[in-house]
Amino acid sequence: MSRRTKKPLAKRGPGDDRPKGASRPAKAGAAKAGPVRGNRGEDGRPLSARPVRKRERPSAERPDERFAERSGAASRSRPESTATEPQKAAKPDAPLPTKVETVTVTADENGMRVDRFLEARYPGLSFSHIQRIVRKGELRVNGKRADSKDRLEEGQSVRIPPLKLDTPKLPGHLSEAEQKTLQTLKDMTLFEDADVLVLNKPAGLAVQGGSGTTRHIDQMLEVLRDAKGQKPRLVHRIDKETAGCLLVAKTRFAATALTGSFRHRSARKIYWALVAGVPKPKQGRISTYLAKDESEEDSIMRVAKHGDDGASHAVTYYAVVETSGQKLAWVSLKPVTGRTHQLRAHMAHIGHAIVGDPKYFNIENWQLPGGLQNRLHLLARRIVIPHPRGGVIDVSAPLPPHMLQSWNLLGLEHDRFDPIEHAPEE
Repeated sequence: MSRRTKKPLAKRGPGDDRPKGASRPAKAGAAKAGPVRGNRGEDGRPLSARPVRKRERPSAERPDERFAERSGAASRSRPESTATEPQKAAKPDAPLPTKVETVTVTADENGMRVDRFLEARYPGLSFSHIQRIVRKGELRVNGKRADSKDRLEEGQSVRIPPLKLDTPKLPGHLSEAEQKTLQTLKDMTLFEDADVLVLNKPAGLAVQGGSGTTRHIDQMLEVLRDAKGQKPRLVHRIDKETAGCLLVAKTRFAATALTGSFRHRSARKIYWALVAGVPKPKQGRISTYLAKDESEEDSIMRVAKHGDDGASHAVTYYAVVETSGQKLAWVSLKPVTGRTHQLRAHMAHIGHAIVGDPKYFNIENWQLPGGLQNRLHLLARRIVIPHPRGGVIDVSAPLPPHMLQSWNLLGLEHDRFDPIEHAPEE
């Protein structure tokens, strides 16, 4: 039997009135030391020191976990954290109005988007329900119709129509179709913890609903509602035909923090694309104004002039990674701003449209090389963003099947160094 050695007590100084045997009080501001475990892998190496190109999603996963962090696809390089949400006076969730009500925007809600305002006030409301009441004009701000993206100001009055809360779905009470949806989300998961979920969205699956769209990510997230009726929230969007990293917040706290990171451009996104021709110079910056042209059949972003109605400034950095003769080029893209169709419109603007783009590819007499699928060759390859509770989320998505086929046919090495990784932020 081992014997425990008793440590000698610290010497008592003048004015020390501690009882005999009591431990010395900690100095003000002293931090309690402890092991740092969360930022190292099984081999003992810091996760942040591992090369990005090895962060690929493994094919195997542990069956006893519904959503397991895919350690090869993402790294959250931070010490283990016990941080909690900011200690503000908790305001109980407002009961759902059964008749028309008018509420006043508080100081804490100043600057909040209309849809986020409703989600915060009435947890459990589905995205489709929010969009429907806004689209029909049932929700009004200071007596006027509002768009879901409009930002509210303190003191404004908001007319709230009767609302309907979706019933929480418990894992044991999911239908067969909902169980399949749950499994699909599990297969798409690149990274997950208590606050954040990163999905590898396949090409062809919409992020949100629209005219004629019956299946989309936001609708699929309904199966992840918790016992309080809250479901994960979309933090950003990518186009239906674009594959790759899609960030989702699992809590209201995470949604606020992650949305703020996008607003303040703390998030970094890297895209890969296959484009017609080889851009010159091979690295550059595209800066234009973009405005939306609406039609009955479709909408498209056009390059506009400063001051044009609805025009927004858009900036993209690009770099050629590898070429296939002078016919095609693999480019890495880094959007500084986040405008609709920004990368697609920008590459078409400089004369190197993305292969398979049904909206912006209009190069005359251009033939698609044999064996390549006529689908949008655009991947949201990587996202790097501060974690709401400290540290960094860094996730990479693999090439989708149709792009991997093209890379293999053209002999492009998809594990090459990405030259745009350290592109300027402005």
